[in-house]
Amino acid sequence: MSASSAEDARELYQEALIIDGLNVSNWDSPAVFESLHAGGVTAFNATVATLENYTQTLDNIAAWLGRFRTYEETVLQVKSVEDILRAKRENKVGVILGFQNATPIENDLDRLALFRALGVLIIQVTFHERNLLGSGCYERRDDGLSHFGVDAIEDMNRLGILIDLSHVGIRSTMEAIEASTKPVAITHANAKSYYDVPRNKTDEAIERVAEGGGVIGATAIAAFLRTGSESKLEDFIDAIDDMVSRVGIDHVGFGTDFTQDQPESFGRYIGSQQGTKFPAKFVDTSRSQRAGLRYPLGLESPDEMPNLAGALLDRGYSAGDVEKILGGNWLRLFREVWEV
Repeated sequence: MSASSAEDARELYQEALIIDGLNVSNWDSPAVFESLHAGGVTAFNATVATLENYTQTLDNIAAWLGRFRTYEETVLQVKSVEDILRAKRENKVGVILGFQNATPIENDLDRLALFRALGVLIIQVTFHERNLLGSGCYERRDDGLSHFGVDAIEDMNRLGILIDLSHVGIRSTMEAIEASTKPVAITHANAKSYYDVPRNKTDEAIERVAEGGGVIGATAIAAFLRTGSESKLEDFIDAIDDMVSRVGIDHVGFGTDFTQDQPESFGRYIGSQQGTKFPAKFVDTSRSQRAGLRYPLGLESPDEMPNLAGALLDRGYSAGDVEKILGGNWLRLFREVWEV
């Protein structure tokens, strides 16, 4: 990239909204927040529950309230689209509280309203396995949404909670799309036909999400890229290209799935069966659990996210289209879903 092109990329990135569809880093590490701020991240979907129950999730949210005080000079909680715009104006990082599993509501749909009031704006229907709503992408059989799951979708629509389908099983994904009256998201996944692993999504699901006005966040985690642990930034751009070719520029964002500063035990936790038994039956024990938590060279942590602008411009995207991928599409979706 020439000096002038590099300057164009830098200016574009500084002006754009930078929204990451998912980050599941170690929130107890100050270095994570330093990296997010250094990377100019405007807002990101921060996982506050994966395999936790109701009380454990409330504890996690309480911890976040403490972090908002600790890092008040550089971080703010996002409760609306306006908060994202304020984060940009004030050079702060906006934190969107999100679940990667609906287990925190347990068997009580009224808890959705409670969590929404606490600022939980994104909920993934299932994680790897089955819960009371439906089945995850690694479950041995996907029977689709339960009656409880259909009711949960309806309540999330009413409350203004964005429905995430990234880890959800094939049938449960399609039934959730059908049940939702609002656009839905796949915050962090690529296409199965691009790279066929259980965590990537079918062409039909991706197309249906886009047809309904939703957004798909291409994910940077190396295990879901064709080049695996040898991936470079350009390989992630290939995944973005692939998604744009399927659904068009207006429905593609990114969700890094960063796990910065997570300990070795984190891989065991997310690879456990319902949060208890390790390894779960879906885990490939022939390789290290850390193998799946690698990222492309040039995009290994949030402070390297400015590299995205230059890489997308080099690939031939216009400045306007780069802005859509970096965050504009996510903002449009959030506005449509959250404002009730």
